[in-house]
Amino acid sequence: MGYIERLLGENERILFRTHPHPVVLLRPVLGYGVLTGVLIGLALAGGAAFPTLTPPLLIAGLALAAIPLILLIHTLLRWWNEVYLVTTRRVVQVEGILNKSVMDSSLEKVNDVMLRQSLLGRLLNYGDIEILTASEIGVNRLRCIADPLRFKQVMLDQKAALEGRFALEGEEGGEDRARLLMHLEALRRSGLLSEEEFEAKRQALLKSRG
Repeated sequence: MGYIERLLGENERILFRTHPHPVVLLRPVLGYGVLTGVLIGLALAGGAAFPTLTPPLLIAGLALAAIPLILLIHTLLRWWNEVYLVTTRRVVQVEGILNKSVMDSSLEKVNDVMLRQSLLGRLLNYGDIEILTASEIGVNRLRCIADPLRFKQVMLDQKAALEGRFALEGEEGGEDRARLLMHLEALRRSGLLSEEEFEAKRQALLKSRG
């Protein structure tokens, strides 16, 4: 079982998972890659110009070239380990390679969601999502994430499904049958109810209101 799976509570499932868009890697990949190539090129050129010093120059050049290469690998690992999740209960942001940082916000505390996309972001399918919650602590802004529209859609759909479940559990006597059936259908679509549970609750609701 992976680290992220161990974060999940009982019966909690991941509905959507994404990373920062690969566009965030463009600058470090180009920068570190070019620097690595330049250092290796200088070492080779120095070795050709000074044959008697070729081994020391090559060793020094390769040692220097290893520094930006290591930084590039670290950047790639950090990108891969930065994960944004929508689960059946919350929004989760996980960061860190060895030392992990986890922030989450319960879906029922989410008040509003703001999506910002530039023209390039719309073309390449990335953007920023700001989550406004009733709590001061939690996920606030997800920067440059891949597929932000889908992330927002899944989050809001699941929030609506949770609100429907709360309505069913706490306000059955006060809501009309059609509204409760809609809530049941939303819970079934979101995966919070299996087909068997959905049908059993639907039949029980119809009998109680019959």
